[in-house]
Amino acid sequence: MSNSTSTAVQERSQTNHLIAELLEERKEVWSVYCTVAGIEPQKTDDSMEELVRKFCQLSVDYISLGHFGVYQRILDGQERRQSILNAAERIYPLISKATEAVLNFNDKYQILTPAMILHDLADDLSVVGEHLANRIEWEDELLGEMLA
Repeated sequence: MSNSTSTAVQERSQTNHLIAELLEERKEVWSVYCTVAGIEPQKTDDSMEELVRKFCQLSVDYISLGHFGVYQRILDGQERRQSILNAAERIYPLISKATEAVLNFNDKYQILTPAMILHDLADDLSVVGEHLANRIEWEDELLGEMLA
């Protein structure tokens, strides 16, 4: 096996590992989101404040892994497959928009008050949930290209 082929196989293996990790983190983020939003019953004794903090931390970790782990290869110009580059050019701006919404939610809820929970949280969760759902859809399209 040539050196370049070996390197390509190793890079693809690393990418596949990062994608698997991203999907696992995404699953955890969505699970906590569903609990905070009241879509799924609460399986923990955590307070709403603790659940919101947990959601914020997990969502930032998930977004960071996507950006700095999985997508960095594309952003750095290291991806050679044209189908992935075409998909990334179309999809990444949409993912970035969803990322911004999640980061804005995180910034707003860094300091959580009972009034915020009472007056703002439900609407803000609805907005961030829609952005997360869109991100997941777009991300799946891009990841599908990367795994092909």
